[in-house]
Amino acid sequence: MAEVLPDAATLEIKLNTKPQTVRVSEPHLSQNGKQVIRSYRGWPAVQVLDLLLGAHWRAPGVEVEFRALDGYVSRIPSERFLKFEAFLTYEHVGHRRFVVDNLEQNERDVALGPYYLVWNNIRHPELLPEGGTYWPYQVKQILSSTAFKTALLPPGLPASLSGSAAIAQKYCLSCHKVNGFGGDKWPGNLALQARQFQADDFVRWVISPGAVKPGTTMPGLPISLPQVERERLAQLLHGYLTQVPVSPESAVK
Repeated sequence: MAEVLPDAATLEIKLNTKPQTVRVSEPHLSQNGKQVIRSYRGWPAVQVLDLLLGAHWRAPGVEVEFRALDGYVSRIPSERFLKFEAFLTYEHVGHRRFVVDNLEQNERDVALGPYYLVWNNIRHPELLPEGGTYWPYQVKQILSSTAFKTALLPPGLPASLSGSAAIAQKYCLSCHKVNGFGGDKWPGNLALQARQFQADDFVRWVISPGAVKPGTTMPGLPISLPQVERERLAQLLHGYLTQVPVSPESAVK
């Protein structure tokens, strides 16, 4: 069951601790190797998760779902929170407005509240190439889940594609769905939609959606990754999405 996040004042009382300030390289503003540093205020994510979800979220194989106001769902492996420092923030320090320009998606003054999950990619620079992956904003609810195993790894899926399923979950399924599992921003089964693309066309689309369809708000694979890596990921995504067995109940687009 999803837990609705309380407002910041109430959360501070429940946590019985003052919010902290964290400096990060803001991935939605950083482009062409130039980092834009921002300071946000909030609480360590592990503290919030322990408070609202108990100890279950820490178990191996569990994912934490962050549900946004617009239907975006970010599912993040619990192990990541135990390895890297993340904060659930509610304020841009020194600024009245809690907004960001999402340059890759051609969006300006995007509201970040109620909460914005940020990662301390200055302390953990190995996170910088991921860009805005796993940085959900407008977060209103959280829950822990293991539902991905049934939907993304159904019987009949070649074992060699399990790694590609994780890639699809990481980069695609915050907005799209496969076999009913994923975000709520776009209808239909991505496994069926991907089958309409030739491999080369699919690779071009997911690497640079704006070049194929100017003005689209769909983000491509992180531009901070090397081009050869983006192409590799795109090919793996197409291979997985065109081979994953489609569940009967999601066979209609």
